[in-house]
Amino acid sequence: MKRIYQSLVRWFASNSFYDSSIELLPNKIDWVRTLPFILLNLSCLLVFWVGFSWVALTTAVALYFLRVFSIGAFYHRYFSHRTYKTNRFWQMIFAILGLSAAQRGPLWWAAHHRQHHMCADKESDAHSPVHHGFLWSHLGWFMSSKNYYYNPERIKDFTKYPELVFLDRYDGLVPFVLGVLLFLSGVLLQHVAPGLGTSGWQMFIWGFSISTVMVFHTTVSVNSLAHKYGKQRFHTEDNSRNSFLLALFTLGEGWHNNHHHYPATARQGFFWWELDMTYYVLKLFEKLRMIREVRGVPKLILEKNLINNTYQK
Repeated sequence: MKRIYQSLVRWFASNSFYDSSIELLPNKIDWVRTLPFILLNLSCLLVFWVGFSWVALTTAVALYFLRVFSIGAFYHRYFSHRTYKTNRFWQMIFAILGLSAAQRGPLWWAAHHRQHHMCADKESDAHSPVHHGFLWSHLGWFMSSKNYYYNPERIKDFTKYPELVFLDRYDGLVPFVLGVLLFLSGVLLQHVAPGLGTSGWQMFIWGFSISTVMVFHTTVSVNSLAHKYGKQRFHTEDNSRNSFLLALFTLGEGWHNNHHHYPATARQGFFWWELDMTYYVLKLFEKLRMIREVRGVPKLILEKNLINNTYQK
């Protein structure tokens, strides 16, 4: 009962810091704490009740691309790998945008990702499909009791910022506000522009539920699919692969073998034919002086550990 109560409380305030007692937790799905995530996925079925409108679909697509970009550009390439620099204001904005994807806080996300690079495709890699299978690497690890926590030692460079610690602890706040705003915008449009054919619940289901679920399953496919399917250009100590299709839907994150070969760069599409929209937008941000010192790919890195000494498309 105590564990159930703690799971319920942590729907609203996640206490994610790791301590030795976490080792005693079973590496199994915490169904109580995961209930909001399960309900979010199931809520997509309400699309048959709320119906369709072009404004709802456009909102869902726009929020999909905004949040896929935010996960890749901010949670991954900034908080996890520090591939560029920015000031404290933009750092907080980037964290808020990443939080809108409902994939937990930036500290949690980055700490787990850094851990992944330390032991990629080894037994201790929480989401390796090589050792744990597709379903666990795609969903199970995310819902596991142990993996709700993270080791703060992995992310000490960011835990010194109280605003990030706050946002990480109350990681449901931004998604909640987004959902409310979408509902209210639908109610408003229903009254002022009824010809658009939308409503509060329609905007919520399309703009929040469907879009958020699509963002989640697309981004975690890099864990479950990009370590099993695709091509390897570089010899790495893991099973990472490059996938054009995944790169298309994740705005560049699918060039995963490139990334594991040299994670210190903000660019994951190493060559001109490897589409990496996230990198192009980051370079625009650099020109606008929102960020600085965006790291590229040294020529030596492109020539190191090549398979068959050729550039493989």
